[in-house]
Amino acid sequence: MSRTQARRGPVVRVFVALAVLAASVYLILTTAPRLGLDLRGGTQIVLQAKDSPQAKADAPTTDRALEVLRRRVDQLGVAEPTLARSGENRIIIELPGVQDPRQAVEVIGRTAQLTFHPVISAQQPGAQPKPGQKVLATAEGEQLVLGPAALTGEGVSDANSGPAPDGPGYVVSINFQSAGGAAWGKLTGQAACAPMGSPVRRVAIALDDKIISAPEVNPQVGCNVGILGGSTQITGKFTNQQAGELALLIKGGALPVPVEVVEQRTVGPTLGADAIRASLEAGVIGLALTALFLIVVYRLAGLISVIALVGYSALSYAMLLFIGATLTLPGLAGLVLAIGMAVDSTVLVFERTREEFLGTRTRQPLPKAIDRGFGNALSAIVDSNITTLLAAGLLFWLATGPVKGFGVTLTIGVLGAMFATLVLTRALLFLAVRGPLAKHPKLTGLAHHGVVRRKLEARDPKLYDRAGRWLIGSAIVLVLLFAGVFVRGLNLGVEFTGGRVLEYSTGAAADARDPLAGSSIDIEKIRLALTDAGFPRAIVQASNQDAVTVRTEPTENTAPIRDAVAKAAGKAEQIRDEKIGPSLGAELRNNALIALLLAVLAQLAYLAYRFDWRLGAATVLALSADVLIVLGTFAWMDKTLDAVFLAAMLTVIGYSVNDSVVVFDRVRELRGLRPKESFARVSSAAVLQTLPRTVNTGIGVIFVLGALLALGGGSLADFALAMLLGLVAGTLSTIVTAAPIAVLLDKRWPGAGKARTKKKSHYSTPAHKRDRTGAVV
Repeated sequence: MSRTQARRGPVVRVFVALAVLAASVYLILTTAPRLGLDLRGGTQIVLQAKDSPQAKADAPTTDRALEVLRRRVDQLGVAEPTLARSGENRIIIELPGVQDPRQAVEVIGRTAQLTFHPVISAQQPGAQPKPGQKVLATAEGEQLVLGPAALTGEGVSDANSGPAPDGPGYVVSINFQSAGGAAWGKLTGQAACAPMGSPVRRVAIALDDKIISAPEVNPQVGCNVGILGGSTQITGKFTNQQAGELALLIKGGALPVPVEVVEQRTVGPTLGADAIRASLEAGVIGLALTALFLIVVYRLAGLISVIALVGYSALSYAMLLFIGATLTLPGLAGLVLAIGMAVDSTVLVFERTREEFLGTRTRQPLPKAIDRGFGNALSAIVDSNITTLLAAGLLFWLATGPVKGFGVTLTIGVLGAMFATLVLTRALLFLAVRGPLAKHPKLTGLAHHGVVRRKLEARDPKLYDRAGRWLIGSAIVLVLLFAGVFVRGLNLGVEFTGGRVLEYSTGAAADARDPLAGSSIDIEKIRLALTDAGFPRAIVQASNQDAVTVRTEPTENTAPIRDAVAKAAGKAEQIRDEKIGPSLGAELRNNALIALLLAVLAQLAYLAYRFDWRLGAATVLALSADVLIVLGTFAWMDKTLDAVFLAAMLTVIGYSVNDSVVVFDRVRELRGLRPKESFARVSSAAVLQTLPRTVNTGIGVIFVLGALLALGGGSLADFALAMLLGLVAGTLSTIVTAAPIAVLLDKRWPGAGKARTKKKSHYSTPAHKRDRTGAVV
């Protein structure tokens, strides 16, 4: 590469970074975010299509059902409703602002075909209908014998209501398609042959095997002539609301297959507002603490990384706006979390730059050390981020709803972090180290190692000469924590079991009788009230200082639950309502297990390809232990395992693998540079050399998660707790589990850590043969 080309690269990165940041700012200023229902309030209904004798519930049939439902929903008057097919046979309906979904479910969930029948007669006591006939009741209770359907809702093109043109009341006007108009003319022509007042002169319109209207044919209609012209009017003593509902049901037409409500979620607007506020506050506080820490540790380079983090935050948010992603509660938590995780790659680059700058007796220029630091860190950055993308991809593939949104957010966060490190940070460092700073490298914070690292390397501890001891200690901790699963059991959320979850704000004052719940609510009093109300198996938990969550079996009438909570706590204002059918709960539970298993297998396959099977197996065993530790801890604490917890667990897997990848990437490098040293010594040196990155990255993430845990309630707090546990377990497991397992595997099957061709760095020389500055002695 020529000198001109070498200079052109940094300049190009500067212009690319500025262009991307400018575009991000423009998107943020001109595009409104698309908030999920859990943040803006409303109702989500999930319908599942079922096979019928006439049709199979496949994707094309479900799409036709979706269009029918869309017409029904449009008539509800809900602003910006969203309908979409999920999978082969599910339909997700989002109704912003709807807090009482009963009417919506009643209207859009009516599943049978709309049919038009001739009336054979009024039902006589003891008489039995003939084959092909059926007996249905009108709204007034009158029993009518109906003949086979002459017309279905598919023949209706439109229906609307309006004031009666010649008197009080309202009428329903119906327009038919061409074939439907002909069938309607024949049906009414046959009915017109009967005398006035006879049941046979009526036409029955049925939905869900219920007669919704049975009008009598007008006297002006001719026998065997019928109502022609493709349109008609239904008159009667309709109120405005009755006429509107009838027109809506007729216009909705026929669903090609029946549908069943398998999930229903209602979130109050205050809960969403609180989640947004908590996430923003946690982001600001976490970012401020992380910024202070980075500046103290890395000085000017730390300040540059803070600027890059701000740019990264803007870029990630702008990417969400650009693709039109829906920002959900887990997604918002993931966006805040990604701020802390973005520190990882930057810290890794800084540590590698320090190594390169301190690696020779004659110091190389700082710009060159920075270039080499980025080059040396690239493989670890790519490998660790690919493993996280694998977890994010599984979330998007297997999850539904908000957790799928978390997968999207996590993917964007990873891609944004790579850009922030490899382009933005590098461009800013290029600008900073030119000029006067080139002669004063100590001001950059990249010209010295930390005190802890210098002392550890000077002592050169032989960490893994007895690797089995580490594993014995790890096994003891794992058994003690995972025993909670058997002693206390897993508290599966309603997503995995089916049932109903309701959350109420009580506004209760502090109550000393429930000190362990961390809440101001008397939980036991509410349990007794629910038992008296007929819900003895209801699970009651405090979800905040003045809020309580009640989980029960599937139930349609929730008024007794609200009344019982209000009686015990003084007030019960509903802020969340979720209903999930048992079949969907079993499916989600199975998908969660499949997602965890596939995540582990995907990590193993990738690591075996990038490293070798010994290091891949060691990493997978360590991350499996991390998962079991978090599960056991949640069991001991009686925390709920729900879909948000699943998102946290898959993120923990990605984070745990990240840490192991960085260490084993260094193992692979040192194994090639020190072929005569034992694998145990090489592993020990790799852990010590990457320890600053491990500690500094962990502290940055802890700041963000700690703020989220302190400020967020309910699902946000549980998410942060799971991530904190996973962070601690993942960081320690690399040192006390993954590395010792790799050492033992290498003893049994030598050859762990494939050597790679690499320009020789100063770390080919053991620590005890270098002076305190890193120069070879």
